[in-house]
Amino acid sequence: MTGRFDGRVAVVTGASSGLGQAVAQSLQADGAKVFGVGRDRERLGATLDGPETAWLAADLTDPAASAAVIEACVERFGGIDILINAAGAHTMRHTAQTTDADWHHDLAINLNAPFFLSRAALPHLLERQGNIVNVASIAGLEGQAYSAAYCAAKHGLIGLTRAMALEFDSRGIRINVVCPGGMTTPLLQNFTFPEDPDYTLIMKTAAARGLMDPTQVANVITFLCSPEASAVHGAVYTVDNGKMAL
Repeated sequence: MTGRFDGRVAVVTGASSGLGQAVAQSLQADGAKVFGVGRDRERLGATLDGPETAWLAADLTDPAASAAVIEACVERFGGIDILINAAGAHTMRHTAQTTDADWHHDLAINLNAPFFLSRAALPHLLERQGNIVNVASIAGLEGQAYSAAYCAAKHGLIGLTRAMALEFDSRGIRINVVCPGGMTTPLLQNFTFPEDPDYTLIMKTAAARGLMDPTQVANVITFLCSPEASAVHGAVYTVDNGKMAL
């Protein structure tokens, strides 16, 4: 049996857990050669242990590290067809108590790293007519309490996606962004709420249908990477269990 991604090479960030892990496993199961990136070496090794996989633990907020990831993938597999920027972080703070470090942390992981990786990968993606899928959030489409830095970063990632999609409109590659709602991932499960929060504000971000499994979002991302989505470019896909419809 052949897969949709036989012979294609995918770089997936955040591959050690949560959504990134689900995407890496989905692409691998469908025939892709997967190069995973994350911070947890043990989990990366457990997720990507097949003959057509490789991984690298790296701090993607460092431009040099992002470039090194792309170089390592090209050296291992000969090129890149797909880049999935799925790594993320969310610091919840009262805005007035958000430190410079909090602000820079969320922007560095959620916005700077996807830019650095995309910049390094673009020559290879253009050569092979590949595609990029960025993972933003419904926080990139609305406001969320105690999440000024996170919302700013995810709004920025949507803007970055649209800007690149327009710039490369006639160059053969595709660039899209997915905006998930709440998922049962370590990112959500390990939230630290600010002191004395107003939970009625926090609950405004919840979908009536509840949290999603990461595989439900991974299925959409996998579709966007596939030939079936050949006409999808510059799109903002919301996958949120109906939250934005309310």
